Amino acid sequence: GLRARLCVVAGAGAAAGAGWLYLREERARRRQARRRAELRALALGRGEFCLQDHAGRLRRMADFRGRWVLLYFGFTHCPDVCPEELEKLGRAAELLERDPALPPLQPLFVTLDPERDDAPALARYLRDFHPRLLGLTGGAEEVRAAARAYGVYAAAGPRDEDGDYIVDHSVFIYLLGPDGLLLDCYGRAKTDAQIAQSVRRHMETYEPVL
Repeated sequence: GLRARLCVVAGAGAAAGAGWLYLREERARRRQARRRAELRALALGRGEFCLQDHAGRLRRMADFRGRWVLLYFGFTHCPDVCPEELEKLGRAAELLERDPALPPLQPLFVTLDPERDDAPALARYLRDFHPRLLGLTGGAEEVRAAARAYGVYAAAGPRDEDGDYIVDHSVFIYLLGPDGLLLDCYGRAKTDAQIAQSVRRHMETYEPVL
């Protein structure tokens, strides 16, 4: 009768719907597997660089594998943007540190002005920021390699009569996961609370690539 025909139609519709959902989920799984393979290749192929921290110790990015990192590139003679961004980075780290269930986070500052920012200069400068903020410097080519690894633009401007100059550079805070992969970046418009919320979300949904 009519009821039987309707049941058949409804059953066929449900089967088609289930099949469509399965195909959609399968495509999503394949995309995710492909993306994870790309990230794995990127992690294995990323060139390491070696810099000196503000205490004079040699540091490689491999030293920070297994840890979450908030990374900022700037310079100590920056009049306002760098101090503002480093303060914001520190506040975001403090917000995350209030939750003992979250993994620890390492704040990093890489100078783009190694000519003036040697280890002692970094040590003096970083006293005003988060107590665990680690400063990194090195030779000019080593610093350029570090900047290139994260697509950071930097160019020193003309010198004034006192020899001072400004370094024009891109302004982002980068989030690196325990695999050393770039997971997110935050521009000047992002607040400390928004950054902390985003980092928390990444931590809670993180799956190792390697």
